[in-house]
Amino acid sequence: MIALEQQKESAIEFYKTAFEGNPSKAVELYVGDEYIQHNPAVANGTQGFIDYFERMQREYPNKSVEFLRAVAENDLVALHTHQIWEGDAEYVTMDFFRFDKNGKIVEHWDSIQEIPNESVNPNTMY
Repeated sequence: MIALEQQKESAIEFYKTAFEGNPSKAVELYVGDEYIQHNPAVANGTQGFIDYFERMQREYPNKSVEFLRAVAENDLVALHTHQIWEGDAEYVTMDFFRFDKNGKIVEHWDSIQEIPNESVNPNTMY
């Protein structure tokens, strides 16, 4: 089993590489023999992942992501991010990645929520 700190670093680099426009490289470096996708907007498998992020790069070339937290336990890593997309839309996301015994990502879940303009409390979503 790969060390938890290494899994956190791998999850962040995987996400960052794809988000910045190189999903094929992200898959090559960080994904195992399978890639199970639970996001209903992304096709299962590595090609679905690549297609999604290539489309996002074309449609939103100036998007940005900030990694706020990374938590690891057993074979899972959770990332908490703040994203800004074209049109100043801001989102908070939580992604979960499952790693295989070789330290490669093999499964992904996420939840994405747009940050509202107003809140009934003074706390940020991140």
